[in-house]
Amino acid sequence: METDAGHPNGESPMPAVSASTATSQKSGSLAESLKLEHQFVRVPFEKYKNIFRANHRMAEKEASAIISGVSEVSNSQISRDEAVQKLNSLVSRLQGFKRKLEKGSRLEQSQASKCRARLEHLQSSGVDDFFIWNTKCMNRILVDYMLRMSYYNSASKLADSSGIQELVDIEVFHEAKIVIDALQKKELAPALLWCAENKPKLRKSKQSKLEFHLRLQEFIELVRVEDYMRAILYARKHLAPWAATHTKEFQHVFAIVAFRSNCECATYKGLFDGKKWDFLADQFKQEFCRLYGMTVEPLLNIFLQAGLSALKTPFCYQGECTKEDPLSQEVFRQLAEPLPYAKQHHSKLICYISKKVMDTENLPLVLPNGYVYGTKALEEMARQNNGKITCPRTGFTCNYTDLLKAFIS
Repeated sequence: METDAGHPNGESPMPAVSASTATSQKSGSLAESLKLEHQFVRVPFEKYKNIFRANHRMAEKEASAIISGVSEVSNSQISRDEAVQKLNSLVSRLQGFKRKLEKGSRLEQSQASKCRARLEHLQSSGVDDFFIWNTKCMNRILVDYMLRMSYYNSASKLADSSGIQELVDIEVFHEAKIVIDALQKKELAPALLWCAENKPKLRKSKQSKLEFHLRLQEFIELVRVEDYMRAILYARKHLAPWAATHTKEFQHVFAIVAFRSNCECATYKGLFDGKKWDFLADQFKQEFCRLYGMTVEPLLNIFLQAGLSALKTPFCYQGECTKEDPLSQEVFRQLAEPLPYAKQHHSKLICYISKKVMDTENLPLVLPNGYVYGTKALEEMARQNNGKITCPRTGFTCNYTDLLKAFIS
């Protein structure tokens, strides 16, 4: 890590940075930021694909039914009144079909508009004021955190006040909220409906066990109320298809038919534990995030951990840790817990010119403009320029005799 030392009096200098250097630094920061924007573009695109598929299925189903109805009227020998009645029914269905198509079209256009707005936002990163662009990114990260923590009203207000409605996924998280709230109330229907709507994608992921665990829980609930006959019929219909791939779990759970919910057998008592609902809610969140290409962790946590990874040392967990260190606070310590120790106990000063360590054998020398470089590099520069030193970052020129030694404590 390259480190700039400050003035000998402890004040930081105000160097004149060239326009090309500033532009290069800005481009580098933006390039690093854009690497983390995968889910920013993918989420509305996945939502658009879901809406498109749903509209396509609906259109095929309605069109097939209408064509079948027309064929039935034209080919059957019925009275005039019956024909008029059936045609009126078809007209009503066509009108309903039209309304559904218009609604579907509006939803598609809404998601297409979001995709376009997000691409334009990313393209504007090199054009707009970087501070404004950065502020929008920060607000997006905060909204994402609020939505994941179920602060939906606060997230909506922040998005409205910041003008970033098309840059956040409030509607998508509301979709998840319906299922999560139902699971917390011990209701399985919304979660099973979500699985049915996304069955093609869940099938592609061979690791997904969400629907199987939901079906198991419904079976367990039937056993809990001692409705054994319905439980057995339910298992035959909904659990039997999973028996080949989840044999052990299937056999383990099916054995509870021989026990009551108040049984003391530890092997089966845990199946009736209320914490199973929390497990289902967590599993749904993971599957939901995976389907939309989102990170399971909030973006705010990921960005904070990126910074904390450079600050974490064993010293941070000792009593002498200063209050200025973020890791002196428990909330940041918990975030940094899975991270490795990264920062060295003693900082190293690296010469900007030679890229060598500045130590007792290569003492740091301070220029009158406040910049610090290694003795060896400055001696070589003075030798080649008749005792003149030129700061490589600001262009400032001085004599070698004007330099001051800096001592590392």
